[in-house]
Amino acid sequence: MLRLAAAFTLSLIASPVTAQDVTIAVGGAFTSLDPHFHNLTPNSALTQHLFDRLLEPDANLRPVAGMAYEWRAVSPTAWEFKLRPGIRFHDGSQFTADDVAFTFSRVPNVVGSPSSYAFFTRPVREVVVVDPLTVRLETGTPAPLIPAMMQGLPMIGRRQGENMSTADYNSGRAAVGTGPYRLVSYTPGDRAVFERNGNWYGGPVTWNRVTYRFIGNDSARLAALKAGDVDLIDQVPTRDVAGLAREPRLAVFSTPSLRNVYLYLDLWREQTPFVSDNQGRPLPANPLRDVRVRRALSMAINRTGIVAQVMDEQAAPSGQLLPAGSVGHDPALPPEAYDPEGARRLLAEAGFPQGFSVTLHGPNDRYVNDAQILQAVAQMWARIGVRTRVEALPSTAFFPRSARDEFSIGLSGWGTGTGEPDSPLANLLATVDGSRGRGSTNRSHYSNPAFDIAVDRALGTLDLAEREAAYRAATGIAMRDVAIIPLHHQVNIWAARRGFVYEPRNDERTMAMSLRPAP
Repeated sequence: MLRLAAAFTLSLIASPVTAQDVTIAVGGAFTSLDPHFHNLTPNSALTQHLFDRLLEPDANLRPVAGMAYEWRAVSPTAWEFKLRPGIRFHDGSQFTADDVAFTFSRVPNVVGSPSSYAFFTRPVREVVVVDPLTVRLETGTPAPLIPAMMQGLPMIGRRQGENMSTADYNSGRAAVGTGPYRLVSYTPGDRAVFERNGNWYGGPVTWNRVTYRFIGNDSARLAALKAGDVDLIDQVPTRDVAGLAREPRLAVFSTPSLRNVYLYLDLWREQTPFVSDNQGRPLPANPLRDVRVRRALSMAINRTGIVAQVMDEQAAPSGQLLPAGSVGHDPALPPEAYDPEGARRLLAEAGFPQGFSVTLHGPNDRYVNDAQILQAVAQMWARIGVRTRVEALPSTAFFPRSARDEFSIGLSGWGTGTGEPDSPLANLLATVDGSRGRGSTNRSHYSNPAFDIAVDRALGTLDLAEREAAYRAATGIAMRDVAIIPLHHQVNIWAARRGFVYEPRNDERTMAMSLRPAP
């Protein structure tokens, strides 16, 4: 089906244009300016200031025209994109179809990537440069989500990126995109400073200069907003939402999130490092490999209680990957009912009547109330005899260690860049297979051939109703296997100084392009 952009209406363009500077503070640590290094929301939001995509996600993850103004399926296994003429990199060079081809060639070869962007490129068997402003993506099998995937893949240039490493991006040497802002400076773990790109193809953006800061501590981030040191913050502490809404100097913006906060469990090792008997001795076999144990751990979690007491009702209990109303959500998969007595019976049936001991790991600065969630789960598990120690780490320490499979059970979160459950199914749950770009973030190392077949069927089905049925079939297999333990879907919350308006996004990204002066 042909898609045409009748008018360039990206939410990135703010109106009216003003000559102002703005400071934004985010609660999620960004780790790199390399747009293909780590498929992590804080990184994606940061680099979106510098790099554009063929198609752009609007606030509800619908693809709209970006670097490509027209796109269509020219056959069941080929998508063609027409590029806007006149797009230029920050160094003045022209963006062409050859740069698209170079981007695709680089993505699967980024050294040390903790979570690869290869999910977006693997369906493409060949990138055909038809002419300088036309590119055709050839797929081995029908790939109906190619347009949605393209809104998640930042484009780089061959001239700017060839032979460049992640370190070259972080130094600023290679951080040359086509995006609405240019890089001024970058201090890892602290801040990035951008200035307006007056030659951006989308037209003039609102802010002359953007200071993009990381303030991981909730109280410090909120204090900076109240003091006027920053103009916008994200990950507003849920306990403060009601009070902030009453503040005449502040405004609150929120939207339901597609992010599923969940626990992954080590399902593959014969022995797992952070599980022991109650005397601290290693167990002869990993109990997490027993589905009865995993089900017991899930049944012991009072999700409604976490939503009420920890999340201040700014979340919804979860029993699957995406929330109600999303494509692929199955009403037949409700959140696990809280049943501590049933959990104890399952543990006894699995051979652990006295329970065992675990260490529960997770970040303390990435997800809303993440450290408190860890503590709440630990207390609930203790009630069924699973003695639980919590180790909450800065996300910059947690995620690299998680990628190295150092933990037995970890707290994490995943949304979707397409509005469908394709990426969590293929990244979080599919059998690890680097050659296919599958299982890149499958920290559980879950593997079920029936599940993989169902995912293949879903990702290759053009008809939406049939694809949704395949999504549900795959999701049901994984949830019955307790491949992960879903906890809740959070609400994304921002707060700004009065005089600013933020367009809340269900992809959770915090960007200067979505911030504008109040009318």
